[in-house]
Amino acid sequence: MPIIDSAVYVSGRRIENPSSLDQTFEYMEAHGGMAWIGLLRPSPDELERVAAEFSLHPLAVEDALTGHQRAKLERYGGNLFAVLRPARYIDETETVEFGELHVFIGPDYVVTVRHAEVPDLARVRRRLEKQPDLLARGPEAVLYAILDEVVDQYDPVARGLQNDVDEIEDGLFSSGGADLTQRIYQLAREVIHFQRATEPLRDMLESLLRGAEKYGVDIELQRSLRDVLDHVLRQCEKLTALRAILDNALTVNATLVTHRQTETSLEQNEQVKKISGWAAILFGPSLVGAIYGMNFQNMPELEWQFGYPMAIALMVAVSGGLWLTFKRKKWL
Repeated sequence: MPIIDSAVYVSGRRIENPSSLDQTFEYMEAHGGMAWIGLLRPSPDELERVAAEFSLHPLAVEDALTGHQRAKLERYGGNLFAVLRPARYIDETETVEFGELHVFIGPDYVVTVRHAEVPDLARVRRRLEKQPDLLARGPEAVLYAILDEVVDQYDPVARGLQNDVDEIEDGLFSSGGADLTQRIYQLAREVIHFQRATEPLRDMLESLLRGAEKYGVDIELQRSLRDVLDHVLRQCEKLTALRAILDNALTVNATLVTHRQTETSLEQNEQVKKISGWAAILFGPSLVGAIYGMNFQNMPELEWQFGYPMAIALMVAVSGGLWLTFKRKKWL
């Protein structure tokens, strides 16, 4: 059984450290405490054992086994099933890595199923064990602490994305080009994926708060959940702003690329005009020289005294006339 940690708590304090699921169930029954079982990538048979003991809903179990779920909160009678999408920013590759966490909450149990290394639920457990008064409030306190950890870990991800966006803005008017367009598109996709992980938390927390009175959630827990909701709302606002900046950056970059291509095309046209003009100017003397270089016997100018000066003058006149014409047209 891929149990990362399993414990039974009474009045917020850890009383037993069972080494197997069977021991966990025995200690729960013996002490009437709350069990918190953490699983990492369990097999279908392993999760089914837990599901049978705690009467987990089959649809929730199926979602936990399948994975690749969107962030959501489902209530099955007195039990809750939450899917969270934790994230972390990888500095080496400047990318965002998303995980998936499934949380089953019942009257006297918490079961967490992870499909990735994030988030670090051991840190959440240590934090709660140092606050027995909070942990004594039951499984809802564990759910709050997990939500708080996931949302707190969104902060460094948002900062990493903000730095990436700042770099794009700095390079927008200096480098540009297809590479920058590709980077903007990749970053926009990451922001969209981050939004899909973050924005559902707003509805989830609002739903928990709406049902707090009905299900007897402690007033302090309600305040804590509102604090997490405030953090989520701020993250949503940041991501909306980042997405708007990236959309504008993509438009501006496309405009700049088009402008640069137009300028390059105009420069090339000017160069072609100059080359064509000089080629035409040189063509005049070449034509005169070619005619008089054919050496036909009956060419009148061959024996004329002023034939050579006339040919030179003709070359100069043709070349000069073409030069003045192209100069007026600003080809040269």
